Amino acid sequence: MDLAEIDENGKGLLFFGNTKVERLEKIEGQPNVYLLQTTIELERPTQLSPKSGQFYLIRSAKSAVNYNRPISVYHAEEWINNEGKKKVTVQFMMLEKGRGTGELCHMTLWDDISVIGPLGTPWPVEECQEIARKNPGKSKICIVGGGIGVAPVANLAHTLPDGSYDFYAAFKSGSYGLEHVKANKLAITTDDGSCGLKGMLPCALSKEAIKEAGYELILACGPTPALVYVKAVAEELGIKCYISMEHRMLCGLGACLGCTLETTEGLKRCCKDGPVFDASKIIFEKTFRRRLPLEKDQEPDLSVNIAGVHFKNPTIASAGTFAFGQNFRGVSDVAAWGGIASKGCTYEPREGNHGERSLEVAGGNMNSIGLQNPGIPTFIKELLPGMIGLGPVVIANLAGSDIESYVEGAKLLDKTDCDMIELNISCPNVKAAGLAWGLSPDTAYYCVSAVRAVTKKPLMVKLSPNAPDNRPIALACIKAGADAISLINMVHGVAIDIEKGKPFFNNVHAGYSGPGLKPLALRIVYDVVEEINKLPPEQRIPVVGIGGISTWQDAVEFIMAGASAIEIGQAQFTNPNVAIDVVEGLRTFMKTHGYHNLEEMRGIAQVKHPTVLGPGDERAKYAELKSMILADKPIVSNLSGNNVKASGTEDGASMGNSGNVCVN
Repeated sequence: MDLAEIDENGKGLLFFGNTKVERLEKIEGQPNVYLLQTTIELERPTQLSPKSGQFYLIRSAKSAVNYNRPISVYHAEEWINNEGKKKVTVQFMMLEKGRGTGELCHMTLWDDISVIGPLGTPWPVEECQEIARKNPGKSKICIVGGGIGVAPVANLAHTLPDGSYDFYAAFKSGSYGLEHVKANKLAITTDDGSCGLKGMLPCALSKEAIKEAGYELILACGPTPALVYVKAVAEELGIKCYISMEHRMLCGLGACLGCTLETTEGLKRCCKDGPVFDASKIIFEKTFRRRLPLEKDQEPDLSVNIAGVHFKNPTIASAGTFAFGQNFRGVSDVAAWGGIASKGCTYEPREGNHGERSLEVAGGNMNSIGLQNPGIPTFIKELLPGMIGLGPVVIANLAGSDIESYVEGAKLLDKTDCDMIELNISCPNVKAAGLAWGLSPDTAYYCVSAVRAVTKKPLMVKLSPNAPDNRPIALACIKAGADAISLINMVHGVAIDIEKGKPFFNNVHAGYSGPGLKPLALRIVYDVVEEINKLPPEQRIPVVGIGGISTWQDAVEFIMAGASAIEIGQAQFTNPNVAIDVVEGLRTFMKTHGYHNLEEMRGIAQVKHPTVLGPGDERAKYAELKSMILADKPIVSNLSGNNVKASGTEDGASMGNSGNVCVN
């Protein structure tokens, strides 16, 4: 168990609070490397200053990301101000990679930074200093830094006697972070030859060079391939080696167990047991071979065919967010979309819900519109012609409250020039206590088969995420005649007005959508595709992914999960050009990763995983468990060798005291 990092008075040894940006500059000659400086005023003398190899969790106080980013200390100086308070001026060298580091790299002077630390296991400085003491005038320590990994090893070098180590630095182009390095030998390699030797790390740090130098200790930080190389050479030559690892982190304090690495001693936390590890204990994953890019004169094919309908690209404006195609024409090129789904329309006109209809919440929005629409006849007469003239594939979204309204609406749409019908079965069935049609396989089959009987239009069925399991529902829709499946619709949620002490929306429940929905949507799409793939090839139908998609990376994830196309909804509200951006991003990604068409990428992330049960398996497991309980049979074997009984017997009653069967 971890010990609390507190002093004798029970006060924390770590710092948590806001500091100011004192210095922020881009490193000359580097496209995405920045130096950030801040000063931490410690509240108590017992609070810790950073050691070389440690990191802080930092985040812009105005951040749009949820979690702080772990950034290693590049340089730190402790000092006492005029009031006798201990302060630490800390410098971080950062690589702009994603949203979090992007925010940090583009703050302005005197912006607030949220800071937690210092954290992690430091470099073995005492071991290094002992080697230096035993070998005066000789450099028996080898320090290796690759790219941004130079920062933590440069901090280590600053703590050692000048000239007591050799330093090897590898960069793509140019060099940086070496101001505090006072090495006996400084060797630099660059991929482009702009500084030092042209080539990668092994050009300067070969096995022969290491052996000839007679190093007693190697310490390294950098890209994984470089660390794999250093570890392998050190082990072959029998040299002790430490490496600093990198991993995504959440709490950074070791509590959440979210940043584990494979080691010979089992899973170890990068934030708490590391980031500095004995290299011999780290188990690296097998190297991943990146796909070769397309030839310069090759362009990827982004088109897709769904139920016989040709889409020029896989982006579809989702129903309910794009109205009938006209509203966004003043701010973006709507012809960029592969398809446009109309506002959900019912046979009869609907006024929609009264009261508040929308609310911004964490990760997206909640809305309670109530399917306000002019009715199918008016849609066909006044709005559909304008949609058809826009260019993208036209999808008429059909909703209803009973079978009769679904069927009559479908009959009318069947006579139009719309390319496809998207059947929304998330609507409540007014003749079945308001339960949505898509919540069970039986009702879904009934609704889809009724509509299928009256239209020859390609029929895509939109499923609800509020069903217990969409896999059997999707199979029922296929059996009923669906040509494609789209999912997911919005998740039900509730918001409370804390001033009034009542639900924010008149209908209490409202739909939740936005980026926060993406992991759930991706899981459901993944599972449904997996289930459909179990069918004979001739029975399989395309799946269109919906939910939280706002970037081209999101689109790639859904396609790799098995989606044929994607629908984009609320992302249009903040970026009307989202379709253009997604298509351009997809095209660039496919070119650089060697995908000639979407089919080559579709479903490649589908793997066998034992944790997902197929339809019906849950019932079988429950029946088995129930029979064991009724028969008073042991359910869980106690680790001490005693059986835990299901009933309230003496043995069963002691289950909570053994400590061996509790699962968090």
